[in-house]
Parts: sequence; C-alpha cells; structure tokens
Amino acid sequence: MREPCDYSGMLAPSLDDLEAIAATAFAALPESFRALCGAVPIVIQDFPQDDVLLEMDLDNPFDILGLFQGPDLVGSENGIPDTTMIFLYRRPILDYWAEHEERLGAVVRHVLVHEIGHHFGLSDDDMERIESEA
Repeated sequence: MREPCDYSGMLAPSLDDLEAIAATAFAALPESFRALCGAVPIVIQDFPQDDVLLEMDLDNPFDILGLFQGPDLVGSENGIPDTTMIFLYRRPILDYWAEHEERLGAVVRHVLVHEIGHHFGLSDDDMERIESEA
C-alpha cells in the first residue's frame, strides 16, 4: 500500500505552473511532430472564452480541455489568416486530472498531441504513437 501524501500545504497548479508543464511536455514531443506547428505559443486560460463555447456549441466550459487555433489548412474564409495558438484550459484540465489516475504532465501532453494532431488530420493511431515516443 502506498504511503499517503501530505497535500495539506499544496496549492492547485496556477496558470504559470501549467504553462511550465505545457512547455516541458511540448519540448519532449518528437521534433517532426513539433515542426508541424512551428514555434506556436501555448496560451493557458482558466476557461475558454464565451465565443469559443458558442462556436463549438458547448454548454459547459468543462467539456473542452484545449483548442488549436490556426489557419484552416485549405485557407481562411475571409482571407485573413487566424493567429496560430494552442489554448489549454486550466480548470477543465485539473478537473479531468482529479477524476482520472494519470499524472498531470501526461494529461497536458495528451491534450497538446490531440489538439495539434486533430488540426493536422492525424489519426488516433498516429497520435498514440507520438505520445508513446514522448
């Protein structure tokens, strides 16, 4: 049986803490995968903005852990390219983490891989392989 950890002096990871975890997770991904999106900024927010919830038809802000925002691969509708960014949503990620037996870094890495992978049309098998290489 595992010794209980004393969490009484610990705080939930802050936005800055999650940013550091995300930077470490991103840097550990295979170079060929990271090259898909270049030096994309990873933006940490507590929750998605209201316009994201509306656009994705979500009622609950805990239903989305991250979002890859970038130009559509076939071009933008209005001719103005979207700024490329990856958003990670701290509170939904922490909620997911609390309900699953995974390390926080693994959850963040998973969200990063899936946000980037889905944007670039990778299969679930491809993303699983990338995660196992990290």
